[in-house]
Amino acid sequence: MSTKNKVALVVGAQGVIGRNLITHLAALGDWDVIGLSRRGGASAGRVRYVEVDLLDRDDCREKLGGLTQVTHLFYAAYQDRPTWAELVPPNLAMLVNVVEAVEPIAPGLRHVSLMQGYKVYGAHLGPFKTPARETDAHHMPPEFNVDQQAFLESRQKGKAWSWSAIRPSVVCGFALGNPMNLAMVIAVYAAISKELGLPLRFPGKPGAYDKLLEMTDAELLAKATLWAATDERCANQAFNINNGDLFRWSELWPKIARFFDLEVAPPLPMSLDVVMADKEPLWKAMQEKHGLERHAYKDVSSWRFGDFVFSWDYDMFADGSKARRFGFHEYVETEAMFLRIFADFRRRGVIP
Repeated sequence: MSTKNKVALVVGAQGVIGRNLITHLAALGDWDVIGLSRRGGASAGRVRYVEVDLLDRDDCREKLGGLTQVTHLFYAAYQDRPTWAELVPPNLAMLVNVVEAVEPIAPGLRHVSLMQGYKVYGAHLGPFKTPARETDAHHMPPEFNVDQQAFLESRQKGKAWSWSAIRPSVVCGFALGNPMNLAMVIAVYAAISKELGLPLRFPGKPGAYDKLLEMTDAELLAKATLWAATDERCANQAFNINNGDLFRWSELWPKIARFFDLEVAPPLPMSLDVVMADKEPLWKAMQEKHGLERHAYKDVSSWRFGDFVFSWDYDMFADGSKARRFGFHEYVETEAMFLRIFADFRRRGVIP
């Protein structure tokens, strides 16, 4: 593959997944990158951004109609909705709008990468078969991840391009204004606990503290996503991508507390979405006191997602061996990942 015709279109460029994928592609030096998001972005070097409303079919056709050089489409956009059924129409429509705008005008398109997750296995509904495998049967709909993949499979038939479906666990990395950012949830919760002179209490369901879980580092995910999109063996395949180790909050929580110089108190079930709703004035005072960057409270808090993750009173992990069998062998220690991300938040002035 020559340097001049590697053009990545990253959809969902400001999310934790898209942002880290763009950083990875840019560091390689032989990719031109176009990032799509509602918020746009600051273009630099071989990376440029396009502000587009993915739910608006006409806006997609207008803004993306000139992207004729795209060779790889990486789809990582997501819009949150209150119920599982309500998630389907917007999230399917965004993918359809992008593919229908780009595929007809990009003759060199080689691959479409779809970011999914363990919702494919029904992990969000309750206890499910673990370890989950790519060959597991689908569950009763609605499920937008399954609908998105079905669309790509149907669209790809007879075409020169291929697709891949990437299935990470909870993705941890840096991003602002993201509805699903667990590392930020923990960091801000710990920082506020320390400011109030409180110990760090696990806020989830009683049964969640000792269940087996896994995470997916955003940098690891970026490498795996690119690997699956460029290795011919991965064409038209789905892959679970995880750090490669398992943990329990009961073991990891004290280590997180130690990073923030906090004591640990016994778990206490509470909704972060409720108890943290009135903390914006305190957060602004902390920004002033500690000289932090003035990020809006809503951009550094994903309390509803934190409640969701901390409610898993059942094992939450998948089999990642298929990716290894196909050639991807990288892994990340989850404890080290969290501590590295927290340190990064401090360097960026997000938390004290």
